[in-house]
Amino acid sequence: MKGIMRIAIDGMGGDNAPKAVVEGVIKALNEYQGIEYYITGPKEKIEEELKNYTYDKSLINIVDAREVISPNEHPVMALKRKKDSSICRALKLVKDKECDAVISGGSTGAFLAGCTLIVGRIKGIERPALAPIMPGKNGSFMIVDAGANVDCKPSYLVQFAKMGKIYYQGVLGKEKPSVGLVNIGSEEEKGNELTKAAHKLLKEEENLNFVGNVEPRDTSNGDVNVLVCDGFVGNTLLKMYEGVASTLLSMIKDEILSSGLISKIGALLLKPVFKALKIKFDYKEYGGAPFLGVDGICIKAHGSSDGKAFKNAIRQTKTFYDNDVLGKIKEELQNNI
Repeated sequence: MKGIMRIAIDGMGGDNAPKAVVEGVIKALNEYQGIEYYITGPKEKIEEELKNYTYDKSLINIVDAREVISPNEHPVMALKRKKDSSICRALKLVKDKECDAVISGGSTGAFLAGCTLIVGRIKGIERPALAPIMPGKNGSFMIVDAGANVDCKPSYLVQFAKMGKIYYQGVLGKEKPSVGLVNIGSEEEKGNELTKAAHKLLKEEENLNFVGNVEPRDTSNGDVNVLVCDGFVGNTLLKMYEGVASTLLSMIKDEILSSGLISKIGALLLKPVFKALKIKFDYKEYGGAPFLGVDGICIKAHGSSDGKAFKNAIRQTKTFYDNDVLGKIKEELQNNI
């Protein structure tokens, strides 16, 4: 049985830090058992936020960090220059095995670079991948990779598929998740040199429930659980999906407000439906995106995360830990070296 889990949280990461970070930790502290927290950042700022709450002080530790890396700084240069930044200190806690996991809502570039350079890759992993979970019509789906690797080799995509399968099994609880390759057509011969070669390799993998190519227009159905692609395609798919969802909800609202009394009455009756739909598309419900392939549990929270989003990122991290997803990824990938 696993002992207490230790989570390092970048206290200055995100648009609403440190307020939202501390709020999320307190919410999680009241809801989840068996977790000890290490919040990195200027000690006085973290303490000031914690004064607003009553909590078990033995479960929250403040790790003083005097610097902050902003999103507009060059990731690698910032990591080298600002070793006393909140994000570096949090990552170092995982590197030194003082913590089991790290969560940050700060600079995506700095976090991904830091995960690779400070925490380090799992032996046998060619490239780690960012893997957000998205809401679909018939169920949630995962995109691997969503922006960490713009240029990929076919072998990377096979590793993405294996890591995505293990994560989906462990965190979302599906025994044999389906795996698809994002492509411009469903036919096997479609695509560029990367997707053609990747398709061939994925098809040969006996332990993957590979269902073939998936066109972008079909991804939102959620019928395929793990969608594999290079980071350029994945990031484009992710941002387009988020943008369309936001635009549609906004257009529906505008149409209702500009319509007559009957439409407004109808909208009032449908308010619970719209509310449920909004929740389904809300990133706060999902917590964050795991960075798979690094030798630690690393979760990237959305930059605009509030307390609820950070709390859910902690829930996601706990599920990752409780189901030993990291250990299973190591076992699967290292067996194939």
